[in-house]
Amino acid sequence: MSQNTLKVHDLNEDAEFDENGVEVFDEKALVEEEPSDSDLAEEDLLSQGATQRVLDATQLYLGEIGYSPLLTAEEEVYFARRALRGDVASRRRMIESNLRLVVKIARRYSNRGLALLDLIEEGNLGLIRAVEKFDPERGFRFSTYATWWIRQTIERAIMNQTRTIRLPIHIVKELNVYLRTARELSHKLDHEPSAEEIAEQLDKPVDDVSRMLRLNERITSVDTPLGGDSEKALLDILADEKDNGPEDHTQDDDMKQSIVKWLFELNAKQREVLARRFGLLGYEPLRLKM
Repeated sequence: MSQNTLKVHDLNEDAEFDENGVEVFDEKALVEEEPSDSDLAEEDLLSQGATQRVLDATQLYLGEIGYSPLLTAEEEVYFARRALRGDVASRRRMIESNLRLVVKIARRYSNRGLALLDLIEEGNLGLIRAVEKFDPERGFRFSTYATWWIRQTIERAIMNQTRTIRLPIHIVKELNVYLRTARELSHKLDHEPSAEEIAEQLDKPVDDVSRMLRLNERITSVDTPLGGDSEKALLDILADEKDNGPEDHTQDDDMKQSIVKWLFELNAKQREVLARRFGLLGYEPLRLKM
């Protein structure tokens, strides 16, 4: 496989909703199956507890937003007009009636570096912005307009919060085009596509695609274990560019001997001034005082 092969992670499918509009979560899909070994390690128990708390919080939130009825097209126009005029209750009704839309969209961005509740929180900010900007007189449904704002806020949050080194937004958007194409090709070709295959699909130069894909590479900590049976970290095998080799040490020793020889060709006062100034002959280096 080419060095430019890209690791691709599939997005989750759209969520399912019951007759009340509440998203139905499959606990088996969100919580890992418990090990059969009854003598679990302490960290496993803590991990399971944290996962269960996240699941409980998610289910609690979904239960709360499920009580907000959806708006008809006529009600949507009515409340949107009142919200534009500053009516707080109508604004709240518009927001609460579309919280399930945020959940549905947020689910599509799972496994992208942010927890589901964090994605929902970011999406809710986009929903609020959509309510503030929506013009019901333009003739289209609010959900169509809100979807754009929700996706924008979620994508921006992922861009900003999951990268060690932040990239300009226009670069990230271009990169996402390549990643989306890579996901599509991975399904079609049944393997992870190379930069050459992505470039051919998009009719782009291979060098441009390779350069953009390198921007998607994760930053590796120097403390990261090398894996396998080795206990060494990456830091242990990196060469110290400042560490001089034997030939450099020999050259330094020769230089020091020559400097000492030259110093003793001076008178005692001159020798002491230079030795104290540059830390020679056992003196600590000192600064000249004016």
